[in-house]
Amino acid sequence: MVVTTLLVIGIKESANVNNVIVFIKVAVVLLFIVAAARAVNPANWHPFIPANTGDRGSFGWTGVMAGAGLVFFAYIGFDAVSTAAQEAKNPQRDMPIGIIGSLLICTVLYILVSGIATGVMSYKDLNVPDPIAVAADRAGLGWMASLIKLGAIAGLSSVILVMLLGQSRVFYSMARDGLLPQFVNKVHPRFQTPYITSIVTGIVVAIVASLLTVREAGNLVSIGTLLAFVIVSIGVMVLRVREPNLPRAFKTPAVFVVAPLGALSAAYLMVSLPWTTWRRLIIWFIAGMFLYFLYGVRHSKLAQKL
Repeated sequence: MVVTTLLVIGIKESANVNNVIVFIKVAVVLLFIVAAARAVNPANWHPFIPANTGDRGSFGWTGVMAGAGLVFFAYIGFDAVSTAAQEAKNPQRDMPIGIIGSLLICTVLYILVSGIATGVMSYKDLNVPDPIAVAADRAGLGWMASLIKLGAIAGLSSVILVMLLGQSRVFYSMARDGLLPQFVNKVHPRFQTPYITSIVTGIVVAIVASLLTVREAGNLVSIGTLLAFVIVSIGVMVLRVREPNLPRAFKTPAVFVVAPLGALSAAYLMVSLPWTTWRRLIIWFIAGMFLYFLYGVRHSKLAQKL
């Protein structure tokens, strides 16, 4: 409710709050890296990839890929940034810098935190809901352990804010393009934000979050985003062939190398996720197709131009 209200009030207010949260959680991450590094025992890194137990996805290489598929939702924020392009002052310059720059920085931080956590204690003891907090306690960080736990909560709040922002803008853009009813496209007269999509998204997310475990929700979000990446990667290639002279504010370099690799890597991660997640994806995808063919395809502004 708090995050949704913040998004309805305005993008500038949301960005300011998010900046504060990001500052806190990055500071906490750096604090953990510096303070816990002294407690690392290199013996905990052997074996570097534990042998598979005989079950697919349980350690070994299939376990690595299953973990990569699950944790993929942590990278969705970089994609969500692109949905706010229409609210950026200079999107052609700022969006690529923001997405690629933050992606590189966060990837390095993720690797360092994971390496230190698994170096402080055995991976067998990290299969808990709060592994970083447990590693901080084991490293003997004292009062800093409580600060790190606070940073984890701040990090989750930031993720919720960015995800709700991104999804509400996706619905807003779809309505503007005719794929959803026009009332979805309505902007608040005072705050100038797509308040209907923000409120509906917040309510739906709250309901779904109360019904699924963190792992189930993470898998579902990851597989849906991975499917979108596969479709976008293929779609970009198709457009380069069908519409070679189309004006492009953003252009992918070496598209016939980058796009296939993007589609294949995303599809490979999808295959690593459990069947229950695939089943939910199929049901959700079919529901989306029904909505598209019953309403979207007849009201699409792009289709009307063709």
